Amino acid sequence: MITLSPERTVLKENDIIIVGGGLAGLGTALRLAVHRQVTLVAKTALTEGSSLYAQGGIAAVQDTRDSFDSHVQDTLLAGAGLCHVDTVEQVVRRGPEAIRWLSELGVVFDPAEDAAGSSRYHLTREGGHSHRRVVHAHDTTGQVVTTTLEQLVRDHPRIRILENHLAIDLITSRKLHPAAPNRCVGLYALDESRNRVVTLAANAVVLATGGASKVYLYTSNPDTATGDGIAIAWRAGCRVANMEFVQFHPTCLYHPQAKSFLISEALRGEGARLLLPDGEAFMIRHHPEAELAPRDVVARAIDFEMKKGGYDHVYLDISHRDAAFIQEHFPNISRRVKTFGFDLTTGPIPVVPAAHYTCGGIAIDAHGRTDLPGLYALGEVSFTGLHGANRLASNSLLECLVYGEAVAEDILARTPISDALPPLPAWDESRVTDADEQIVVSHNWDELRRAMWDYVGIVRTDKRLKRARRRIDLLHEEIAEYYRNFRVTSDLLELRNLVLVAELTVRCAQARKESRGLHFTRNYPQTDPDLAHDTLLVPPEPTFESDLVGGEAAGSN
Repeated sequence: MITLSPERTVLKENDIIIVGGGLAGLGTALRLAVHRQVTLVAKTALTEGSSLYAQGGIAAVQDTRDSFDSHVQDTLLAGAGLCHVDTVEQVVRRGPEAIRWLSELGVVFDPAEDAAGSSRYHLTREGGHSHRRVVHAHDTTGQVVTTTLEQLVRDHPRIRILENHLAIDLITSRKLHPAAPNRCVGLYALDESRNRVVTLAANAVVLATGGASKVYLYTSNPDTATGDGIAIAWRAGCRVANMEFVQFHPTCLYHPQAKSFLISEALRGEGARLLLPDGEAFMIRHHPEAELAPRDVVARAIDFEMKKGGYDHVYLDISHRDAAFIQEHFPNISRRVKTFGFDLTTGPIPVVPAAHYTCGGIAIDAHGRTDLPGLYALGEVSFTGLHGANRLASNSLLECLVYGEAVAEDILARTPISDALPPLPAWDESRVTDADEQIVVSHNWDELRRAMWDYVGIVRTDKRLKRARRRIDLLHEEIAEYYRNFRVTSDLLELRNLVLVAELTVRCAQARKESRGLHFTRNYPQTDPDLAHDTLLVPPEPTFESDLVGGEAAGSN
């Protein structure tokens, strides 16, 4: 790990920079480090992202009774007509190899319970899947996978780690030499441990920063999910797509101290039922697959029943299964809910939907390339076409693994090693001061997330979206002014990114005049076959004026 001296603010010899310490970042780093020097930039402690908290598992065909075609069709059906078939084929068919790769690295998945079975792993089934195909490590798959890879990354001689470094903006060659072909040559990052901005030069940059669900008041995601990569790429001139499709996980624990602790969909895969407060099972009224319906259907059904009955929550009950089975398959969830006074084995637990996954993101191709040469993206920050209008459960970790391999292969084939990276300008703080009042940031943060929850949530209307856009525009102005005049902090940078992501989400939602997948609007409740295409947003040309002030460094963009 690098230790920065107070004087050293320009770091060189990075070769490849990966921003993000979840599964996407860790896996890509390990693949690249076989041949190249890698710098891994993490905004907090390494792995403290959404991957760590993934409970369900990784969807990959393992059973002889299953097939690639079946997995593809399940993905396409969940995606409601917007999945890119070539992408789905690419990811699904490389799934078994991804599982083998993890196993070879030392990841231990739950073994098959029946030695005579056709799979070496225990497979569970989740909503939208027609077969059992989810490989898992009890109910802490994300933790097992990321901590195993984390140790390999920390021990690797070609990987250096910068923890507590929050990426601010990319640096492009056009800013340095306006007549030169444009490409990404590095980035600025806030070193929170020393409270200063460092300059990182690189031959290629990979964004693996995760999603943006923290833009909502209630989310299953950790505090790191603030849309940093999406905002950074947009400001650098990259297109984004399908931001209107925000997946709300149907079942998060309802408790004031639980911070929306996610209750895995695997419980419903093993027979858990959703109940109203009077004990009535209601999902069969909303979908023939009942509790195993796709997530968007289940989330809307819960939202409908809560609003209809005036309930704060509904209930999830698996207590009819054997207690030993519950404890064996869901040990982590059982322990966590007990800390809040609930017992999975004896009765139902209260649950509510919460923002969970960003299906849209930075537009990339099959190799993870963005619109900006030298810049790659993968994982939840990216838009590949895999998820369409609604992500099929447990396809996300699979996407991280498959695209991690694709990105590494492309960088190794296309990006030469440069011994002398170009000199990059340091961050300029000569025209800013320390903030006089932090209350502005905290107030705007709260107002933004409440507005998104109230107006751009599970069910939308034209009027709600219009109201959200007005508030977001005002917040955008206030935050931009604050950014221009005061030194950057992590809270300010994350808020700046969140308000931009909120704007992009609302713009995409306003453009889609139909209901499809995760986007449901009362003004257009039907799906329009003529609108079976992606919502693609093109950013304005980045500005390159030399007189940028405040937080805008000479060299950003």
